[in-house]
Amino acid sequence: MQLVKLGKKGQVSLPKAILQKVGISGETPLLVDATDDGAIVLRRAGVYPIEIYSDERITSFLAEDKMTPEQSVNLNKALKK
Repeated sequence: MQLVKLGKKGQVSLPKAILQKVGISGETPLLVDATDDGAIVLRRAGVYPIEIYSDERITSFLAEDKMTPEQSVNLNKALKK
């Protein structure tokens, strides 16, 4: 366990050894929470990119999703089994 000091603006610097131990590097987004007993918990946040699809991109998806006549026949045969 290591001692850290709360800065004037409420900021805390985490010791490098602690960061290395848990595999966190600079600018990693973290979630912070407080437990009922007064503990402060930091967890790595899962951040995933979001893509907003344009009408052209949606049209492209729909075109790729169409079955060929041969695929349609094979699917119907498989469903009848």
